[in-house]
Order: sequence, then structure tokens, then C-alpha cells
Amino acid sequence: MAKIKVTIWNEFYHEKVNDRVKSIYPEGMHACLKEGLACDDFEIRLADLDMPEHGLTEEVLNDTDVLLWWGHCRHDAVSDEVANRVVAHVRNGMGFIPLHSAHYSKPFTRLMGSTCSLYWREVNEHARVWCVNPAHPIAQGLPQQFVIDHEECYGEPFGIPQPDDIVFITWFAGGDVFRGGCTFTRDRGKIFYFHPGHETFPNYKNEYVLKVISNAIRWAAPAPAMPDRGNDYRNPLEPVND
Repeated sequence: MAKIKVTIWNEFYHEKVNDRVKSIYPEGMHACLKEGLACDDFEIRLADLDMPEHGLTEEVLNDTDVLLWWGHCRHDAVSDEVANRVVAHVRNGMGFIPLHSAHYSKPFTRLMGSTCSLYWREVNEHARVWCVNPAHPIAQGLPQQFVIDHEECYGEPFGIPQPDDIVFITWFAGGDVFRGGCTFTRDRGKIFYFHPGHETFPNYKNEYVLKVISNAIRWAAPAPAMPDRGNDYRNPLEPVND
């Protein structure tokens, strides 16, 4: 069975300028995710903002089944050309998993066609992630709920279109709730937004967070393409009476 080709994209900025973040993710959040997600089923490459074309050339995206995206304070530094390239590949079948503050990333907002705005606060509160769709493939092997010790709070309303499925809803100690695990379909591409991952907390080392992302990669991987009819659509499949 062929491996799922995964590209993990990261701004890779906070780890260079913030000592606390660097102490948690010395090689970068994308490297930590690569280590935590490593398995025989995945072939993983890394890309970041400062690479030529942000590491997301046509060649790379053509060789990517699922793209993970972490961004926070440098969304505007992503070129429109690369953002539009990602959107085109998602619509053509590449899976897309925006993480945490990537709700404001150019590819996600363009795919959603909405503000993707939300309420937030950072007071080190704990969060309880509830699985509200246990039959969904992304929920397989997970408990009914799990706790994240410290996370930035995201709260409703979340300015997204109606999701195809809501798999997880997170409750925060301050009282907010958030649709933190949602799926969408855009043409042939499957998208899963997942909220954990604030840079000052080690939540990409949490076994349940990694399990969710691992399941999401398998779910979002493209299915075999249907044969392209090309111009044959002009020829009716059944006899047409005058």
C-alpha cells in the first residue's frame, strides 16, 4: 500500500524569536509534529515561510496528498501566488489541515469565503475536548473527551460556513465553547480545521492531539480520481429523441 505523502508547513517564526517557544519546540513545531506523527503509513516532508516559494512549489504540492498548515502572526507574508496555488491543489483533491491560528491563513479564508474570525484570550486555562461525532473516521480510537492542560481559548461565534461535520467541540475553563474540530469539502478536496496548538504550550506532544491529526491525515488523503471524460460530455450517453 502506498504511503500518504504529507507536507507540514510552519511559519517557523516564534521558535526563532521567543525563548519560551524555542525551549518547547527547539527544532520548530513542524519538526515536533513530524516526530509525533511518524509511522509506516506516512512519508513526511517539512516546509516553512522562509524557503523559496515558502517551500510549496508546484513540484512539492503535486507530490503532497495532505498539507498541514500552522500560521499565526505572518499570514500577510505568504504570497498570494502561493496561497492561490494551495487553494487550487485543495480543490483538485489535496487534503488540507489548518491548525490553530491558521483559521486566519490565506488558503483557509479563501477556501471558506468568510472572515473565519473568532473570540480569543490567553490566560493558560485548561480545555476539555469533547467528541460529538464518535462515528466519524477522525474520532476513531479516541475517548469521549480528553483534557488539554493549557491552551489559548478560542470562542464562538466562529465566522466559518456551516461545516460538513463537527467532530469536536471544546469547552474552556473560562466558560467558552468552540467548534474546534470541523470538516469541509471544496470540490474534490477534504479539509479539517483543528484548534489546539498555541505556540507557548507543548500541545503538539499531547498523545490525543496527535491521534486526532493522524486520523485526519488518513481521512483527508485523496481518493482515486474518477476518469476524466474530457470533451466526451458533448456526446449523450443515452439516445436522445427529437
